Amino acid sequence: MHQFEYLKMENKKLEELQQVIVQPSNPKKDQLLETFKSLDYSVEGEYYQNLRKEALAEIAALELPTSGTEFWKYTRLGKIVNKKYQVVKGKIDSIQPFLIPNLDANIIVLINGFYNAELSAITEQDGIVISSLSEAKQKNVEQLKSTFNQYTKNRNELFLAINNAFHTDGVYIQIGKNKIAEKPYHIINITTHDNILAQTRNLFVADKNSSVKIIESFVNIHGKENFINSVAELIVGENAFLEYNKIQDKNEENYTISTEQVYQNANSNFTINTATFNGALVRNNLTIEVDASNCETNLSGLYLGKNNDHIDNHTIVDHKKPHCNSNEIYRGVLDDSSTGVFNGKVFVRQHAQKTNAFQKNNTILLSDDAVSNSKPELEIYADDVKCSHGSTTGQIDEEAVFYLQSRGVSRKSAINLMINAFAKDTLEKVSIDALHNYINTKIEERFA
Repeated sequence: MHQFEYLKMENKKLEELQQVIVQPSNPKKDQLLETFKSLDYSVEGEYYQNLRKEALAEIAALELPTSGTEFWKYTRLGKIVNKKYQVVKGKIDSIQPFLIPNLDANIIVLINGFYNAELSAITEQDGIVISSLSEAKQKNVEQLKSTFNQYTKNRNELFLAINNAFHTDGVYIQIGKNKIAEKPYHIINITTHDNILAQTRNLFVADKNSSVKIIESFVNIHGKENFINSVAELIVGENAFLEYNKIQDKNEENYTISTEQVYQNANSNFTINTATFNGALVRNNLTIEVDASNCETNLSGLYLGKNNDHIDNHTIVDHKKPHCNSNEIYRGVLDDSSTGVFNGKVFVRQHAQKTNAFQKNNTILLSDDAVSNSKPELEIYADDVKCSHGSTTGQIDEEAVFYLQSRGVSRKSAINLMINAFAKDTLEKVSIDALHNYINTKIEERFA
C-alpha cells in the first residue's frame, strides 16, 4: 500500500484535507499529484474547501486513463504523465506579442495559472461582475457559490477532478440580467519556462437576456514540456447569447487538456469556436447540456497538425428538451506524422422531440504518415427528430489542383488555396472581425 499526503497546510480548518489517503500505489499518478503538495488554500472559505475535499475523494477512486479506457482510446498520456512539473508564479514584461491586432477588448492575463492584475486591463461596466476567481471566492460572491463546480463534479474524469481539487486561479465573469457586454473579454493564458503545470479555472455566467463574447488564448513565451489542465464552466441563461472562442497556440513541445462544461437554459444561444494550431498533445473535452426548449447550439473546430502533434477533440451535445437545434463541424489538416482524433456524440433524449442535430468531421491528410481517427455518433431516444452525422478523410483533390493549374496557378499555390479555403470556412461563426482576421492570417502563415 502507498500513502500520499495530498496537501500541506497550517490552517486547522483544513484538517480533513491533510488526512492521508491510502490507496494502491500508482507511481505515475503519485508523481503528478506530488506537484501540488506545496499549494495552500487556507484563505478560501469552508464552502470551497469542502468542494476541494470532495474532489480529493474522487481522485482517490480514479486511475490514470490507458488505451483500454474507451474515452481515451486513441490518445496515450505517456507524454504527460512521465514528466515532473512545478507550480510557480511567473512574471513577464509585456503581453504585446499575444494581443490580437485591432481588437478592442478587455484584457485578462493569467501567468502559469495565476491572475496578473498589472498586465490586465478591464473597463468596468454597470451590471457586469468580473474578477479573478480567487478574489470572487474571498469576497464570498453569492452567485459564484450557487454556480461554481455545479456541473463538473463527480464526472468520473481524472484530470477534471484534479482541476477541481488543485486549481490555482482563473476568471469569474457574470453578465447581469438584460446586460450586453460592450466589449469582448480576451483571456490570455501564458506559460513560462520549462516543466510548468498550470491549472486555470473559469466560470462564465450570462444571466437572462444578456449577451457576451469571450476569447481565451493559450500561449507560451518559451520553454518546453509545459502542461496546462484548464477547465471552464459556462452557464447560458434564458434568452441569453454567449460566444466563446478558444485559440490554442502553444509550441509543439507542450501539452494541453482543456475541459468546457456548458449548460443552456430556454431560448439561449451558445456558440463555441476552437482553433488549435500547435501542441505535442492537445485534448479538448467539451460537454454541452441543452436542458430547455428553443435553444441554438453551434460548435466549430479547426485543428492543424504537423510534425508529431497529437490533437484530440471529444464533444458531447446532450439534447434533453424539445425544439432545439445543434450544428457541429470540425475540420483538420494533418501533415508529417501528426495525428488527429475526433469523437463527437449527440444525445437526443426521449423528451427532446423536434430536435435538429447536425454533426460533421472532415480531415485532409497532407502526408502518408499522418493519421486521422474519426468517430461521429448519434444516440437517439426520440422519434420525431432530424439528425445526421458524417465523416470524410482524404487527400487533396488532384482534379481540383489540375483545374487551378490549367488557369495559370502553380501547383503549390493551388494546394495552398484549397487548404486555406477548407480551413477558413470552418470558423465562419466567429463574429468578432479582428479575431476572424487574426485566425485567417494564422492559417495563411501556416500554409504559405
